[in-house]
Amino acid sequence: MPAQQPQLDGTLPEPSLDYRSWVDTIRPAFIRAARTGQWFTSYEIAKTNDLPEPANPKADWGNFVQSLVRHGVIEHCGWDETSRPGGEHSGVKVWRGTRAAQTGRVA
Repeated sequence: MPAQQPQLDGTLPEPSLDYRSWVDTIRPAFIRAARTGQWFTSYEIAKTNDLPEPANPKADWGNFVQSLVRHGVIEHCGWDETSRPGGEHSGVKVWRGTRAAQTGRVA
C-alpha cells in the first residue's frame, strides 16, 4: 500500500473509490432524480445527496452523466449557471428524466 500524505488537520484523506464502485454508489441518486421528471444539474444531485467525488472529477462526472444519456435515463433540456463553488458561473447542462425513466421502464 502506498504511503498517504496527511491533510492539513493531520487526518488521512478518504480513499477514493474505483470508477465502477463510485458509479454504483452514486447511480441510485440520479435514478431517483430522473424518476421525478424535474430538471436538475449533476452538481445539485451530488450536493443534495452528499455524493462522493470520483478519483478523476474532470472526466468521471461527464462520463457518468453521458452513460445515463446513452442508456435512455436522462435527456438534456437546457442550460444554467453552475452553483458549484469555484465554478465562476460557468454554463452547465440541465437534465431531466426521460419518459421511460419517469415510468420506471429504464433504470
